[in-house]
Amino acid sequence: MSAAGPTGRRPLSAVLIARDEEQRIGACLESLSFADEIVVVESGSTDRTVEIARRFTDRVVTLPWRGFGPQKQAAVALARHDFVLNVDCDERVPQALAEEIAALQSAPSLAAAYAIPRRTFIGEKEIRFCGWSPDRIVRLFDRTRAGFTDDLVHETVVARGEVGTCREALLHPSFSGFGDLVAKLNRYSDLAARQMHERGRRPGPLDALRPAFAFLRTYLLRLGFLDGFEGLEIAVADALGTFAKYAKLRELARADRR
Repeated sequence: MSAAGPTGRRPLSAVLIARDEEQRIGACLESLSFADEIVVVESGSTDRTVEIARRFTDRVVTLPWRGFGPQKQAAVALARHDFVLNVDCDERVPQALAEEIAALQSAPSLAAAYAIPRRTFIGEKEIRFCGWSPDRIVRLFDRTRAGFTDDLVHETVVARGEVGTCREALLHPSFSGFGDLVAKLNRYSDLAARQMHERGRRPGPLDALRPAFAFLRTYLLRLGFLDGFEGLEIAVADALGTFAKYAKLRELARADRR
């Protein structure tokens, strides 16, 4: 899909995965109204996620949870169009980014994929350091030349060809505060430990030092202290998440020996 279609404009499929996201999915889907279709893959929500999603699209599919990478790739496969935009439920596409994507829909040719800058917030504060900015993630792509890895967590899009860069940013008001930050890192540490274990990684004596390094890397090396108290929150959460990941890896290894 290197060129626009007969009408001079290539259609766009917006895809996202969800589970129990009733608080956030509505605003996300509303920001995707410019897309030609929206595909939502949910994995057994027990709240109003499906009901809310169906207000915006009739393409709501329930699939068992298989990890972030496989789940997102399943959503991509369900799309009707090859030009795909993936977003998460805690992200928003502002008007300026929507207009930039619309221009690409009519461009003579496309790169295989596009990295989009992302602006992340804790409460009302935008995080500008901590390794969170600049944050460019590949989310817009031609699915015939790009797709998600099968990682359970920290999935990425791998492109077979040139990767361009969008100018306008995706908004990521993900965390209301420290509690949200720790809760997300705890969920991710479950998946990260399982993924390491399945790939043959075993705990070692140096793992005990990793939480301290995670704190120092975020707070000092990545200038987290310039983000004020929120930078300290992120550095502490990174240390806690790292500790949780390796503690859970140790528990999985111990279970194997029983």
